[in-house]
Amino acid sequence: MRLGVLDIGSNTVHLLVADAHPGGRPLATSSHRTVLRLMRYLTPSGAISDEGVTALVGAVTTARALAADENVAELLPTATSAVREAANGPEVIARLEEALGQPLQVLGGETEARFTFLAVRRWFGWSAGRILLFDIGGGSLEIAAGDEDLPEYAESVPLGAGRMTLAYLMEDPPGEKAVARLREHAAEILAPVAKGLKGMAKPDHVVGSSKTIRSLAKLAGYPRPGWSGIERMVLPRQSLGQWIPRLARIPSAVRKELPGITPERTVQITAGAVVLHEAMKAFGVSELEVSPWALREGVMLRYIEELGWA
Repeated sequence: MRLGVLDIGSNTVHLLVADAHPGGRPLATSSHRTVLRLMRYLTPSGAISDEGVTALVGAVTTARALAADENVAELLPTATSAVREAANGPEVIARLEEALGQPLQVLGGETEARFTFLAVRRWFGWSAGRILLFDIGGGSLEIAAGDEDLPEYAESVPLGAGRMTLAYLMEDPPGEKAVARLREHAAEILAPVAKGLKGMAKPDHVVGSSKTIRSLAKLAGYPRPGWSGIERMVLPRQSLGQWIPRLARIPSAVRKELPGITPERTVQITAGAVVLHEAMKAFGVSELEVSPWALREGVMLRYIEELGWA
């Protein structure tokens, strides 16, 4: 059957369409995204403004029409931190469900981490052993660890690239002092999380997922042959750290000329780099591997599993 996962995130509204069947690997047929950067539409009270809600409903309506055009049999709409944490979240959800014509699954931070971990596990396989995962979204950073399909540990912290850009790096370019303040904040948030994982077994693989991490890997990483014959990107912490001062000095309009930095990531890529670097430092990670699968694939895989067992 043809499935569609609609991911209503802090940065984009992204529709992934794939052909799937129980027991099989989903094969993506198309991907459509609308860049919104919902953090721009937050009012001082933490609500999404009327303008933001209108933009959100418009993007969702367009995605629903695209799904119909592509003969999607089942649309799986999800929303993450921006909608989940908005002061007017219930009203926004009601508007989105009206536009969708069906219920919207609003994911908590831990659930988001668990779905993403499932996708990464399936991509890397059981032979990868124990995995430590970092996933940076617009509003939050998800961290998960374990050696099975579901993580033994899953945590979500408010260190998303969009959120941190608004809080610390609004100057363009932000400069090194602002980056230093963000570093200090990220380190403070991550310290208790790293402490909580300290007693667990050492991971066999450290993995990063999300568009932000994939972009950073293209900028500061290198390819490595994978055991399945598929080339994998690796991102060393040292190389990432060397790029951060340069990103902090480059205006956002110029960053899109850098390798891997797409126009929708230019504003928040510096914050994403700082948060990831601090996370790698807090957990003692020297390099990570990049997974092309993340939350959307996890939602799809979970649905296929339930369909198969039913």
